[in-house]
Amino acid sequence: MKKNLLILLSVLVIFSTIFSKAHAETLQIYSQRQSVLIDPILKKFTQKTNIDIEIVDIGKALAQRLIAEGHHTPVDVILSNGSKVLYNLSRQDLLKTITDEDIINNIPKQFRGMKNEWVALTQRARIIVVKKELIDAHEIADYEDLANQKWMGKICTRKGSHSYNRALLSSIITHHGNDFALDWAKKLVSNMARRPQGNDRAQAKAIYEGECEIALMNSYYFGLMLHGNKKDEQQAWANKVNMVFPNQKNRGTHVNITGAAISKYTNNYDNAVKLLQFLTSEEGQALYSALNYEYPVNPKASLSPVTRSWGKFVADKLPIETIEANSGFAQMIINEADW
Repeated sequence: MKKNLLILLSVLVIFSTIFSKAHAETLQIYSQRQSVLIDPILKKFTQKTNIDIEIVDIGKALAQRLIAEGHHTPVDVILSNGSKVLYNLSRQDLLKTITDEDIINNIPKQFRGMKNEWVALTQRARIIVVKKELIDAHEIADYEDLANQKWMGKICTRKGSHSYNRALLSSIITHHGNDFALDWAKKLVSNMARRPQGNDRAQAKAIYEGECEIALMNSYYFGLMLHGNKKDEQQAWANKVNMVFPNQKNRGTHVNITGAAISKYTNNYDNAVKLLQFLTSEEGQALYSALNYEYPVNPKASLSPVTRSWGKFVADKLPIETIEANSGFAQMIINEADW
């Protein structure tokens, strides 16, 4: 009996060791990105490396969860749908500095944290769309043109406090100063056809339905409307507008990003590095472009046929860190302008 008990205990110890090792080899990810957008890319990584992934989908509460968990967090890698959460986690000292040369060389400096504590994975141009039959795309060249009184009652946007618009206003603050940005925001609001509402696709729908003639959108939504899972309904919205990449003769078009970071308290650093190496590689970046209609951040990565069809554009070279640093000022202006 005693001998059998010892054998059983030995088996349990061996099983526990194997399980713990297997668990340690599995990357734990907290993600803000929709699973449909990233699952094919993560599956490709697992196929290439045999490294398994467990992913927890988290929305706006990602930063709060990591702060609450502190050094007890099980997460290895964070995937964010914007720069704000990465910036905030960095300031809370919850991210590990990335030292891998492949990752750093894959991503230009403006798309990395100040101390390489995070990296961008994709960029989305903040474009202007205009109604085809009513406005010549060349009539609006810059974001600043949206403040022109000739567009009174013709503009639709989502709320100014949304991260996409707040980041755009933050970039305007950086280039022109607070006074200019406040005046621009007030004039933009006075030119609106309706109260800010809906998401980016809803702005294209409003143009299609005749509520307005001009709107702000992220470029990848245009691809999703034309080719996404709701294309039968939304193709007509996209076909009603022309895309404008603003500020091509001066500072360049503002871009938003998605990004990734490694948890300061990861127990799986080597595999976390391997994942970021893949996600920032030419192959991983090309997959993002093909699946999500976003622009690669790695300058060597190829564009998908869809994004290539939109033509090349000059992007604003403002560091993402600078944009986030001005985010608080941008929100105060948004509040004052009632955007």
